[in-house]
Amino acid sequence: MAENIKMTEGVATGILGKKLGMTQIFKDDVRLPVTVIQAGPCVVLQVKTTESDGYNAVQLGFDECKPKRRTRPMLGHFAKAGVSPRRLVREFRSETAPSLAPGDFVGVSVLQGTKLVDVQGTSKGKGYAGVVKRYHFGGEAASHGNSKHHRHAGSCGRCYSIHKGIPKNRRMAGRMGGEKVTVRGLAVVEIDAERNLLLVKGPVPGPNGGHLVIRRSLKDPSRRTPEGKRLY
Repeated sequence: MAENIKMTEGVATGILGKKLGMTQIFKDDVRLPVTVIQAGPCVVLQVKTTESDGYNAVQLGFDECKPKRRTRPMLGHFAKAGVSPRRLVREFRSETAPSLAPGDFVGVSVLQGTKLVDVQGTSKGKGYAGVVKRYHFGGEAASHGNSKHHRHAGSCGRCYSIHKGIPKNRRMAGRMGGEKVTVRGLAVVEIDAERNLLLVKGPVPGPNGGHLVIRRSLKDPSRRTPEGKRLY
């Protein structure tokens, strides 16, 4: 499908992106560790309003992919908007009705004036891990009599209770990482609207090349009224 990329402002409270890596920049002779994020361009797939859906929201798509990697219902959803398939699809709510239309493109400029952002991503998978690595257990004593039991979790059952077996939420060995993680209140250091680059202070979840969802932070003044009430 032919796509005429023309950036629009509209009403969007966040954007989708991809983690490019970490670097450092200097501002006022202070070294700042920053994460470079390719934030956009994102295509508008659907616009929701209070009249049609009961709330205001914009659905964005990011990162083109082959049609065979999406389901048939999603391919129909993309065709209805007149765009090619996208890997990442997310919805952003807003307080007012969006002035966007399906097929429009939005860039990182939608975050102009934002001081803090919340970044959500999938953390790096660590595989199967024990309790010492996964939960920072101290392990057992390394003295005489302890044979190959130094990094074990110890007893975890309830043999002498009316409730038998291992209790729920017991910290044990298992799969570590690969979970949805949100880092809140990251400071926006720089916005490059021409190249759709967003620089935030500090690290964000996931590996380089991992998809991210960037929203205006709950702590950002633009998301609250003068009385401190959250807008959206």
